[in-house]
Amino acid sequence: MSKKTHTFKAEIQQVLDLVIHSLYSKKEIFLRELLSNASDAIDRAQYLGLTDKTVVADAPSWKIDIIADKEDKTLVIADNGVGMSEEELDKNIGVIANSGTKAFAQALREKSQTNIPELIGQFGVGFYSAFMVAETVTVVTLKRGEGQKAIKWISSGDGSYSLEDTARDKPGTTVVLKLRDGMDEYLNEWRIRELVKKYSDFIACPIRFGEKGEAPKEDVQPLNTMKALWKRSKSEIKGEEYNEFYSHLAHDYRPPLKAIHLAVEGAVEFKALLFIPKEAGFDLLMPHKKHGLNLYVRNVFIGADFDLLLPEYLRFVKGVVDSSDLPLNVSREMLQDDAVIRKIKSNITGKILSTLAEMMKDTPEDFATFYASFGRILKEGLHSDFENAEKIKGLLMFRSSRSAENTFVSLKEYIASMPDSQKEIYYLISDDLDTARHSPHIEALVKRGYDVLFFVDAIDQWVIEQLGEYEGKKLVAVDKGQLELGTAEEKVESKKKLEAAANDYQELTAYIKEQLKEDVREVRLSPRLTDSACCLVADEHAMNASMERLMRAMNQEVPKQPRLLELNPDHAALKRMKAMFDEDKENPRLADFAELLYGQALLGEGSALKNPQRFTRLVSELMAGV
Repeated sequence: MSKKTHTFKAEIQQVLDLVIHSLYSKKEIFLRELLSNASDAIDRAQYLGLTDKTVVADAPSWKIDIIADKEDKTLVIADNGVGMSEEELDKNIGVIANSGTKAFAQALREKSQTNIPELIGQFGVGFYSAFMVAETVTVVTLKRGEGQKAIKWISSGDGSYSLEDTARDKPGTTVVLKLRDGMDEYLNEWRIRELVKKYSDFIACPIRFGEKGEAPKEDVQPLNTMKALWKRSKSEIKGEEYNEFYSHLAHDYRPPLKAIHLAVEGAVEFKALLFIPKEAGFDLLMPHKKHGLNLYVRNVFIGADFDLLLPEYLRFVKGVVDSSDLPLNVSREMLQDDAVIRKIKSNITGKILSTLAEMMKDTPEDFATFYASFGRILKEGLHSDFENAEKIKGLLMFRSSRSAENTFVSLKEYIASMPDSQKEIYYLISDDLDTARHSPHIEALVKRGYDVLFFVDAIDQWVIEQLGEYEGKKLVAVDKGQLELGTAEEKVESKKKLEAAANDYQELTAYIKEQLKEDVREVRLSPRLTDSACCLVADEHAMNASMERLMRAMNQEVPKQPRLLELNPDHAALKRMKAMFDEDKENPRLADFAELLYGQALLGEGSALKNPQRFTRLVSELMAGV
């Protein structure tokens, strides 16, 4: 056949310009696309060879070669795959977006074939990304099978291409890129190795590198590992292989806490290999860092941090997802949010949560390690994932008044240890664990043998809004509203005792309220105190002190909300103050003592004093007996 020049079909030049200049965000993508095409060609040859032995009569050792020639400024990508006939070459490359891969798969489907190989090409535009870096592209191809002839295709991307007969020793396709000025980086082995590792590491056949226009030797080490671990059966994989893959993926020298191998079939099919790290990495602390899973389509890397596949509150999970069903945009650089994505995300989320639940039950030490690192992040799910809220609640753990220094208790464990007289779950929001453990608000509960959960993470302020109750047990704040403890009979008895004491202290509490009228809304006797003299209590639906401090730290305006000062009528300080009041209601020290009580209450909850200097002077005078 003599050389023939053709023009690209109907307005194709405009489309080609768009592909070259606008479709892909990075020029380096061209290598991914050409390697993907080469991989497809080999997959097609292998598949056809199952039923037609003439296709693989030469018993090939499947491979893809990349050959760089710095003198000629050419980069070659050669495969020994299925190749193309003249008609296929003209149809598949002369018409943009007429993907041969897609047509091949469609033809097999129409013939009701099964076990169709996973092929990468979908849109028929990836080949043209070569023109982003090449001024001229040459394709030499020989189709497998008897009676085929080699064809050469050449174009400068200027609106036309030529076809002519040529010579090629063996079946397959060779793409030769004459690189543009400024594209010499793609002739360096280190750069090619970097891109293969990034985009094509898991392509199933070896990708080899050669220089100076010479094909690599047979014993050369491939650039890719070819170990798409997620495609293998779990029973075939050793623990060290999971660890090695995780290290490669996450750049973490420590082995993961848990590997989750997932293969889903049905309406949506995908494979995933997920890892739960042992500790939080620095990337979780970066406010603008994207978090998500690495996305592969048929072993080819599409991109990292695809957050549409993973809810934000599970952003600590590392891993890969590989699916033929994912709806990519035409440049294959971003996902399109649709029902398929939501189904995959739902499956992945459910599997991670169920795995964590199994860890919590079967390997509590591992779960405790996980929770110490990622519990704060997991709690965010209560505000964003209402579908899985109950599962998330079951995974939450907290410090408590009974728990040892570095241990947690789950809501289920808390309920299981409740005395028969306890009907509610008690909690205290505090800035830190030490303040919570010494809070006066928990004294009566601890004395009764009730445990109190400590919410000491900043996010706990919002978590409680979604918790509400667990397994029918209401969560009650110990520093808000009225607090009634014990059985019905005990509550009646406690109320009578408190009412009797309130009558005795009525005048004194009124006096203290008048002295502190700018700071407290009410003064009353307390059912919560056993050892401390006083504490401050918020109304049931108001912010507690810790929440107020957090909001102010975030530069949020917080309206003044005077709280209630509760007093312990059995405390020696209150008894002495009552005796002084009964003896002389005009005693000036009474006002000072009222101020000291309020200061103690502020310190007891972790709040700052209004006037630290005056408080310390009053304490010094009291100590000196003035």
